[in-house]
Amino acid sequence: VQLQASGGGLVQAGGSLGLSCAASGRTFDMMGWFREAPGKEREFVATHTRSGRMTYYADSVKGRFTLSRDNAKNTLFLQMNNLKPEDTAVYYCAARDLRVVVSAMRDHRVYNYWGQETQVTVSS
Repeated sequence: VQLQASGGGLVQAGGSLGLSCAASGRTFDMMGWFREAPGKEREFVATHTRSGRMTYYADSVKGRFTLSRDNAKNTLFLQMNNLKPEDTAVYYCAARDLRVVVSAMRDHRVYNYWGQETQVTVSS
């Protein structure tokens, strides 16, 4: 089982970047993204449930980030627009076999599988 993350990079404030996460070896109900800024705890960004066909976003990214999923390719995409310096962080793709209650979806501890880190840097 593997989550292969790609994308990210360096962009000026107001710019856009995309991240992708390709899953192999398993089909997950929940797939999402978390991020970790220097000196801060891992933070929920967005997640999607395959069974519920629902997407949830952190308030800090709502309206700017769009999460999409290609079930045929078992791949998750995060389109990040109007990026801000505070979006600078290491981003991680995460997945879980089965869906959990909505209140738990933002907790990184419920996710069983993690991709490698992907750096996103937004300059002011």
